[in-house]
Amino acid sequence: MGCEDNSMPTILARAWRSLDRHGSLLVFRLALTALLVGNSGCDPAPPPQTPQLPLHSTAAQPIADAAPTVIGLPPSVGGPPGYVTSDSCRECHTNEHSSWHASYHRTMTQPVTAQTVLADFNQVTLETGGERFTLSRTNDEHWVAIEDLEELATTPQGQQPPPPVRVRLAMLTGSHHMQVFWLPAGFGNAQIGFPFTWLVHDQRWAPRNSVFIRDPNAPPPVETWNMSCIRCHVTAGQPRPRPEQEIFETRVGEFGIACEACHGPGENHVQAMRQFAETRRSQPQTPKPADLAISHPARLDHVRASHVCAQCHGMKWFDRHEGWTEDGFRYRPGDDLETTTPIIRPSRINDQPWVQAILQKQPQLFREFFWDDGMIRVAGREYNGLVETACFQRGKMSCLTCHSLHEFDTPDDQLRPEAKGDRICFSCHQEAQFATPTHTHHPAGSSGASCYNCHMPHTTYALLKGIRQHQIDSPRATTTLTTGRPNACNLCHLDRSLAWTAEKLREWYQHPVPSLGPEHHTVSAAVRHLLSGDAGQRALLAWHMGWEPALKTSGSEWQPRLLARLLDDPYPAVRYIASKALRQYPDWSTLDYDFAGDTESQRAARNLVQAKTLPVTTADNARRQALLLNIDGRTDETAASALESTRDQRPMHLRE
Repeated sequence: MGCEDNSMPTILARAWRSLDRHGSLLVFRLALTALLVGNSGCDPAPPPQTPQLPLHSTAAQPIADAAPTVIGLPPSVGGPPGYVTSDSCRECHTNEHSSWHASYHRTMTQPVTAQTVLADFNQVTLETGGERFTLSRTNDEHWVAIEDLEELATTPQGQQPPPPVRVRLAMLTGSHHMQVFWLPAGFGNAQIGFPFTWLVHDQRWAPRNSVFIRDPNAPPPVETWNMSCIRCHVTAGQPRPRPEQEIFETRVGEFGIACEACHGPGENHVQAMRQFAETRRSQPQTPKPADLAISHPARLDHVRASHVCAQCHGMKWFDRHEGWTEDGFRYRPGDDLETTTPIIRPSRINDQPWVQAILQKQPQLFREFFWDDGMIRVAGREYNGLVETACFQRGKMSCLTCHSLHEFDTPDDQLRPEAKGDRICFSCHQEAQFATPTHTHHPAGSSGASCYNCHMPHTTYALLKGIRQHQIDSPRATTTLTTGRPNACNLCHLDRSLAWTAEKLREWYQHPVPSLGPEHHTVSAAVRHLLSGDAGQRALLAWHMGWEPALKTSGSEWQPRLLARLLDDPYPAVRYIASKALRQYPDWSTLDYDFAGDTESQRAARNLVQAKTLPVTTADNARRQALLLNIDGRTDETAASALESTRDQRPMHLRE
């Protein structure tokens, strides 16, 4: 992620409709909106300009008396200088190439082929925004036929409706949780977002805007791959907009996150090693060159090693002087990232005057990325958490302490084998002191005794789930009260109040108890966040109500009725997470519900769950109050509605 302090060149949109007089107006608007290439970082984009439509498209010509067809070009592979692609590495580094090839980094951006596409293109029909999209596959080609529903409905009787615009897909992003597809726009190799996303684990299509926490009342944001995703989802991307010709000439060193993304351009290294091999044939005693002309992250100090990851996994700032749109970013592995694209750090805002200039233009910016104390709240920016951690600042902890691109058991998180569990922590912190109930106040081996669960709870959000924070800290009731960030104690003890947590932390660690209102003494902190929090807080708490350690700790009989209240939440992503958590309860594992469906059916599902969930039996009056239960074990509607009436309704856009 990057934030810019300038307005990027605007390319006047030419529409697919220019291919043929029968083109769709909505298709035209889609192309117009998506290709207004302004700042896709921290500055608002410049106002749209009126497009000057050419008489003929230079990218694809219509077939006479047939549907207009767009066969666009993907970005080309072949730059910047010095990049030779991962194929050049395989000969000597077979094992490393193999482990990288098994990772999700490799498949971050790929061409659309029968081998790379996980989504269903078997004559699938999707509708959104007044358009119909029919997906099909012919051999290795994947097509989208786009129709304007209003045009179809208003075609006079007896006349042929306009044919659909047929677009052949060339490029996709992702293979782990989601697959995003890109539509060639018809000028240069510009790519705009297809308005549906394939959810890999759910095996379904979903409207693109529904899988993010975005203000449901705001128009979908501009998604132009050439100016946004290119920053991190390929190796050595160069957008190369050409405003005068109204095209993009984008090129990349390689699709996906490949060898040279972490090791730097390989041309000099390949030449040096080939020369060494040639010399050694005639002079076997020739030593290996001292300078291998390549960067090895594991041999860098912990700061520079982490910068290799931070070039993508950090929220960085750059301005027009960086010149990245033409040449790509200047940073190369082994460099000091702070000299070219410094990391935005709210904790150092007085030392970063350029951040203050950005905030004057976009005062909501920090809320889209950070909690109120400056801790990052969206995943994909893990370095922003690490850099604020004492283990990094006063020790030598780096990204490579826990993660490896070549030594991992599973590509899911690419954790080093020894990083599973608490062993990494005990390489610095004395196990005899910290791995005991005297310190943890939980039984050995329990989820509450885990270093991770207490010091790296799931308080960052992305990909429709909670993700572990990478700023290592300790749970504090005061922090929850002042920032709204749920603490580790209440994310496991879902049935306990913030006052309960404050008292335990006072008893165990001598933390001062903050001044708490009566509502923090009676109602569970998790329930409060679930019903009255902002969209991000609601999403995190809904996710934790499906998290196994929390259910073992807090019981699993009382959550369904509360989760049901989110089935008609205004944010589709919140609805998705609530329904997924709800389906983990045996009685609701087959719940018929579509988070992207119509409001009426969602409310019907909410009412069904609330009516059919069995009452919770408890004689504990304090527990009933904490969980908003009546004496009969059902939800106290008056109390729950009162809490919902205090919900944080500010529009939210978490920019993962």
